[in-house]
Amino acid sequence: MRDKATERWSTYEPFFIALGDKKVADIVITNHAKSRYGDRIESGQKSTEEITAWLWECLQNKQMLPYYRKEEDVYLIDDDIVVVAEFGELAGPYQVEGGPLHKMIVVTFLGKMSETIELRDLKSYYSWLRHSRRMTLMKNGRKKK
Repeated sequence: MRDKATERWSTYEPFFIALGDKKVADIVITNHAKSRYGDRIESGQKSTEEITAWLWECLQNKQMLPYYRKEEDVYLIDDDIVVVAEFGELAGPYQVEGGPLHKMIVVTFLGKMSETIELRDLKSYYSWLRHSRRMTLMKNGRKKK
């Protein structure tokens, strides 16, 4: 074991990252989010571990901020990438001073604002999507009669 060094985690380094009022200790990527990442963010296949490590680094560097001030499900990374995430409490004796720890469940990556202009105002974008889908359904319903 001579000349061998081991890396030791600092006992003072927190094992969670604060994002708003949540203390994120774990990140979960859904299959849908993984496929959307490949389609809309970075072409090519990335493993779930690579995406998770990138998100963790973004959280550490404070690159991930809420899209809207009062809503806690849509986030911006580097003022460009739009991410939808949900939070769940971690089960177990993980209580920390100030509240429980959370896992961030990444639901989907909506895309880059620099490439998709519609993402600049999500509320109007979602209302447009609902309207266009409803009109398509109405059109298809008329054809069947």
